[in-house]
Amino acid sequence: MSKQITAIIVGAGHRAILYSLYALEHPDELKIVGVADPDPIRRKKVAEMHGFGEEMCFRSAEELAARPKLADAVINGTMDRQHVPTAVPLLRAGYDMLLEKPFAISEEEVYYLYKVVKETGRKVMICHVLRYAPFYVAIKQRLLSGEIGDIINIQATEHVSYHHLAVSFVRGKWGNEEKCGAPMLLAKCCHDMDLIMWLKSGVSPKQIASFGSDFQFDPAKKPAGAGKRCLVDCQCEETCLYSAKKHYLDHPDRWAFYVWDCLENIEEPTLEDKRKSLMTDNIHGRCVWDCEHTVVDHQSVLMNFADGATATLNMIGGTAKPERNIHIIGTKGEIKGVFDDSVFTVRTIDTASEKGWNEEVVDLKIGGDKSGMTGSHGGGDLRLVEDFVHVLQGEEPSISCTTIKDSINGHLGVFCAERARKESAVIPMPDIR
Repeated sequence: MSKQITAIIVGAGHRAILYSLYALEHPDELKIVGVADPDPIRRKKVAEMHGFGEEMCFRSAEELAARPKLADAVINGTMDRQHVPTAVPLLRAGYDMLLEKPFAISEEEVYYLYKVVKETGRKVMICHVLRYAPFYVAIKQRLLSGEIGDIINIQATEHVSYHHLAVSFVRGKWGNEEKCGAPMLLAKCCHDMDLIMWLKSGVSPKQIASFGSDFQFDPAKKPAGAGKRCLVDCQCEETCLYSAKKHYLDHPDRWAFYVWDCLENIEEPTLEDKRKSLMTDNIHGRCVWDCEHTVVDHQSVLMNFADGATATLNMIGGTAKPERNIHIIGTKGEIKGVFDDSVFTVRTIDTASEKGWNEEVVDLKIGGDKSGMTGSHGGGDLRLVEDFVHVLQGEEPSISCTTIKDSINGHLGVFCAERARKESAVIPMPDIR
């Protein structure tokens, strides 16, 4: 029987808590034995969820790192700016790590963390959960089989729904780059950039160009009569598509973890408690045109790879429906699909047929998650944790698993795209040092 892996949660936010559910579903494989977080309420909740005592609750990664090693691994779910500062002391303390994306917020941090990983020899897996979604795994398998030949072009799009955009990237934690440290492309689309790099099997881009802006939420476009808070001083709340009432009181469970985290001290907050929070100190009660929003709401990226292939990524925020699409064209055929539907089509050239091609529709019939595994991202979340645990147990990694070195290109691509957007230039992709 394989050894049970023990892990400590560092940063007890939404993502780390979700990953820790694997321990509840597979207690023979993974056990959560501790938590490090500055919030005493979250420390207590994690301790109660996983059944350990106060002696395994720490206020910071530094406090944990100062102790003798207490587990095999760390699940690092801290905020973007904290990833490298918290990861480094824990890697040096001997922990392997499952590290939330984006794992770094600058090119300098990328190289620094990579240097520490090489020095310590620790295993670090980045939370590129979409690689683990059955949809993308199946596409990767078809590419590896050589069915559509060599890749000529990849077209990826991500449509971010209006309510997701508002809660996370306008009003929320990732709406201001100066505060969170990450531009929109890094915070939301490093998944998609990573997928493109992964599907290209390690061939790096050599040039990147990009365009984008804050089209909708420029303060200059604030409607006449709009106030600072939707439920306090707005004269157009009833007709506004971004009304905090419509988003969060009419749908109180849709983004509950983010919207109501300021009410964690209340056991069962009422709708009136939630209304009062939106009227006072809750960041999600602010007008979307008056909340220090600094990131783009749409961006296009063009990549020129070293082998001559090209790729595009289009992120459009504010759509009615969320959707990810991909279209891969090769020398022998193409693959085109919609992630949210778990359906893709494989077309291959057939010179003997009347229409000139053969077509196969692949319907994975995935309702979101693997049977028996809780999570999201098309079933990728807990498959990622499963692979991490199995790697630490000494098993062979899946085709979705790569080393941190292989995760770097996606992040470097984002940094180059941001430079290209801001400088109106084509930026050369740096080599991994």
